[in-house]
Amino acid sequence: MSAESFLPVSAEDMRGRGWFWYDVLLVTGDAYVDHPSFGAAVIGRVLEDAGYRVAILAQPDWHSADAFTSMGRPRLAAMVTAGNLDSMVAHYTAAKRPRGEDFYSPGKRIGLRPDRASVVYANRVREAFPGLPLVLGGLEASLRRFAHYDYWDDRVRNSVLIDAGADLLVYGMGESATLEIAAALRHGTPVEALRSIRGTAYVTTNPPDGAVTIASCESVRRDKREYAASAMIQYQEHDPIVGRAVAQPHADRVVVVNPPAMPLTTYLLDKFAELPYTREYHPIYEPDGGVPAIEEVRFSVIHNRGCFGACNFCALAFHQGRVVTSRSHDSVVREVTAFTAHPLFKGYVHDVGGATANFRRPACAAQLKRGMCKDRACLSPTPCTNLDADHGDYLALLRKVRSIPRVKKVFIRSGVRFDFLMLDPSGEFFAELVKHHVSGQLKVAPEHCIDSVLARMGKPANAAYERFTQKWNSLNERYGKNQYLVPYLMSSHPGCTSDDASALANYLRKRGMRPEQVQDFYPTPGTLSTCMFYTGLDPRTLEPLYVPRAPREKARQRALLQPQKRKRGVTRG
Repeated sequence: MSAESFLPVSAEDMRGRGWFWYDVLLVTGDAYVDHPSFGAAVIGRVLEDAGYRVAILAQPDWHSADAFTSMGRPRLAAMVTAGNLDSMVAHYTAAKRPRGEDFYSPGKRIGLRPDRASVVYANRVREAFPGLPLVLGGLEASLRRFAHYDYWDDRVRNSVLIDAGADLLVYGMGESATLEIAAALRHGTPVEALRSIRGTAYVTTNPPDGAVTIASCESVRRDKREYAASAMIQYQEHDPIVGRAVAQPHADRVVVVNPPAMPLTTYLLDKFAELPYTREYHPIYEPDGGVPAIEEVRFSVIHNRGCFGACNFCALAFHQGRVVTSRSHDSVVREVTAFTAHPLFKGYVHDVGGATANFRRPACAAQLKRGMCKDRACLSPTPCTNLDADHGDYLALLRKVRSIPRVKKVFIRSGVRFDFLMLDPSGEFFAELVKHHVSGQLKVAPEHCIDSVLARMGKPANAAYERFTQKWNSLNERYGKNQYLVPYLMSSHPGCTSDDASALANYLRKRGMRPEQVQDFYPTPGTLSTCMFYTGLDPRTLEPLYVPRAPREKARQRALLQPQKRKRGVTRG
């Protein structure tokens, strides 16, 4: 595929288009992959569709400002993202050991982005273009928008807005806020005046009327109870329906986080998903063998956004939010039909999923009127009685995709919420999942078997998983299938003692399970579980809880769950 099909990545590309100026420089810590699963590509295409000239600066050399000036000064703004992952997660394991591969870089090469990429890139942009409006976005910025515990430094860091010196931060998925910012700048509005855009944060000296003021950065550094209480307020106000602006003092300045952007309508989700993505990595990466991250998503479709599952260790609730919206059937069918013509397509749609595959709409009708419940989760510890668990719409979508010419099989790989599936009144979806949508193995995430640990995780009691596995086995026997469950498990989550880990190991041994998928709890910014890890308190109740922190204990808990790896000497994470 020719470079002309992509957004420009060099001054030569711009000259080839007859450009002698451009509007927005989009800096990203990932290699440039023009696919709707990559945030930088989405924002670039959304801006392009709105009439802006956008240039992509992917994984620039950050040791000087030279790479940042290579395409000249943009007219409107520089927008910076660390990439699809937090840069520290991309670089280090849960044991804080350097990773050996980076799937978002050409040839899986390590070292093509800096640690704390949002801050480093922002500082280079300031050097390159003094006075240019600077906007942060992406997952790293989104989850670090408040003062936050940083696992790698083992301390509370400032809001990334303070450290980066940016004018604005866009959190969440970002399309609406980015378009509003760009339009205001194009019409000559000073960036300092952009203070009311939903889904953004900024630094000021005077918070707006009506904002909820939480404990200062300095207070949450000193007092873990203040940290936990503030984290819970941040989580509760992350609601597009009833959420308020949240203000957090940082010395003599205040970080103000505006209410979240409203969820995109189906029309806009369809529109943004069907922009002219090439669905490929840029040809400049061919000499390195391409960008491996494309392989899992090239023939996959994202049909929804948001997750009301709200697991405490997951960042989705604090990033995409808990209100689920979805694309139309026609849009998904058009996307799949288009990529069946790809020369590499072999007839297999790898996923029709999203944050959680089997969510297609809000958990209940009341959410769109009064927001998400502040005093309980939709599915844990038990399902809410108002939950609408009808899977009929998702099932109809999958049937349509299966019927597309040249499609042999449609898999679901992005995660099925099994407790929600079990609430489906008809049971048809579960039957067709077993018959048509499993590639021999189905990945599910029970995470643990001890109910007290599951409660800290925000997961249902283990009885829900037991009922699911019984039904799974029954359906596989009925349809003559030899398919297996691959359970994801987590060790060392806050609240999990050594006795709990031993009990889980016994549970697995009695059932003949030898799990390969075990993740040591990773305290990433912005989650309630990370708050528990740092403070030793459950932010929902402020009750103290046990936290396994010592490396030896964490390694032991993980090793208990994978004795086969311990024997081979490969349990270190």
